[in-house]
Amino acid sequence: MVSSDKKRGLGRGLSALMADVNEPKTNEIIKSLDQTVAIERIRPNPNQPRKNFESNSLDDLVASIKEKGVLQPLIVRTVGNNFEIVAGERRWRAAQKAQIHKLPVIIRNFTDAEVLEVAIIENIQRADLNPIEEAASFRQLMERFGHTQEMLAEALGKSRSYIANLLRLLNLPKAIQEYVLRGDLSAGHARALITIEKPEIIVKKIIEDGLSVRQTEALVRKLSLGADEGKPNKEIVRRRSEKDADTRALESDLSAALGLKVSLSFDTNGQTGQLKLRYNSLDQLDDLCRKLSI
Repeated sequence: MVSSDKKRGLGRGLSALMADVNEPKTNEIIKSLDQTVAIERIRPNPNQPRKNFESNSLDDLVASIKEKGVLQPLIVRTVGNNFEIVAGERRWRAAQKAQIHKLPVIIRNFTDAEVLEVAIIENIQRADLNPIEEAASFRQLMERFGHTQEMLAEALGKSRSYIANLLRLLNLPKAIQEYVLRGDLSAGHARALITIEKPEIIVKKIIEDGLSVRQTEALVRKLSLGADEGKPNKEIVRRRSEKDADTRALESDLSAALGLKVSLSFDTNGQTGQLKLRYNSLDQLDDLCRKLSI
């Protein structure tokens, strides 16, 4: 059962929370600069999902703050006589290094659930976010706050298939996820491994031989064909005709964009295939032609 705090966070909506995380407009920044707080009265969020703050990128921010000051206010909430950071811990850390004594803040009356939700959203927007970390953040937003893939896609400006594809990475064995976290495997490589039963068997070959995503996909197809040897023909046909989650998500996105039923099929080489569109009336056909500017 969802707690009252969680309900409030969900009811407020992702768009409203996103507005607090995103950079305010210039006039909003100028207005908020009048509200400053002594840096020693500001505390980090103890439940901050981001645990690592890379020193190199933080040093760049320190240099910028020394030159220009803190231009974007921190989002905080009142806790006793002090303030707890809701969004902007990286700026707070850099300001300490730059020996800044007061920081601009925007005070919000957030619940514990909303603080966690905003922290996760801010974490998702990091430029250096790893695909596994991003996927874990998506899943946390869905499981803890009841957001759907469609809600996340709309609020974050992503396609639903992008959200779905990243979430699928969490189905991989932990050992494979670690390779992605370390940067040894890209998200594309990892997605190719989802369809085989024991990806650990070939992951070292992929890394050591420096295989591209396409080469990895070809290797996975070759292994899948070999795994079919000795199986009844009907089972082989069924396995090869099943569409994976990537294909189904792409069909769904195309269908939503075109307003028509869309079907994708791939040839055995994995490089070519067919895209089928079904219309139920001439009006739908005319509408499609207009969208394609025919």
